[in-house]
Amino acid sequence: MPKAYWISAYRSISDPEALAAYAKLAGPSLTAAGGKFLARGEAAVTKEQGVKQRTVLIEFESVEAAQAAYNSPGYQEAIKALGPNAAERDIRIVEGI
Repeated sequence: MPKAYWISAYRSISDPEALAAYAKLAGPSLTAAGGKFLARGEAAVTKEQGVKQRTVLIEFESVEAAQAAYNSPGYQEAIKALGPNAAERDIRIVEGI
């Protein structure tokens, strides 16, 4: 079964305090669910239409494990801490090759 990669790409952050509250809960929750943080922070370089904003890359054992982590009670609590308007982002789960 191929590994999976969770990619969070932030387009904008309007409430850094809410993002910090989210991160405090999300990191431990995703690690407990088997996630391994590979990269986290502002893009070092952007190309084409890239946005120089926060990006997070997490490795999971499978797509199913990544989805279970997203749906876990701990991560859902982190999403509540982030709130609906603190950041504009997209999360993608991609199967490894």
